[in-house]
Amino acid sequence: MRKTIFVRLLFTAGAWLIVGAADPVLADTAGSEDAGQVIQPEVSRRDVKIPKIKSSDFEIGAYAGLISIENFGSNPVYGARLVYHVTEDYFVEGVYGRTTISDETYCKLGLCLWSASQTEQDLTYYAVSLGVDLFPNEIFFGRKYAMNSAVYLLAGVGNTSVIDENHFTSNIGLGIRMLPRDWLAFHVTIRDYLFSFDLLGTNKLTNNFELTGGVSVYF
Repeated sequence: MRKTIFVRLLFTAGAWLIVGAADPVLADTAGSEDAGQVIQPEVSRRDVKIPKIKSSDFEIGAYAGLISIENFGSNPVYGARLVYHVTEDYFVEGVYGRTTISDETYCKLGLCLWSASQTEQDLTYYAVSLGVDLFPNEIFFGRKYAMNSAVYLLAGVGNTSVIDENHFTSNIGLGIRMLPRDWLAFHVTIRDYLFSFDLLGTNKLTNNFELTGGVSVYF
């Protein structure tokens, strides 16, 4: 009986010695694992200068195309445009254009509107319009090249001068603007100029459609 108790005490003492010896090792292992999980990032700081981007609210350009003056056929037209972009979606546009009309057809019928010796007359116009971008988007050329674009609506008023007479003119139009660069734009515009014109003693409201293409720069 005494031997049994002695063996048990000896076994218990040995177990405690083994546990006591293992505790420092386990503590060191846990500490090593914790130390390995802590990462101290070394990030090198550099000075960043924010670029100063100049706001380009104005746009100036030129255009050319065809204008169909009611009762006088279609003729080449050219002009200039100046635009102020009020916001990203709204802008104010001013245009000045010039074309030439002829009454040769009427003269052949014996109804010359001006004189038989001068069948052509210059027609000039100017207009101030409000524009709004409807569908800002991108146009893709192939798979790799894209160009910013926007479809816009125009409406405004102005004046048409022909045969030393001035005619109040309203206009409405639709155009597309394409920007291959942030300072360069291409335009395709179709517009209707409406003004009253006295033809053979009859004052009539005329629709005069214009199709033009142009280029402009921002500044």
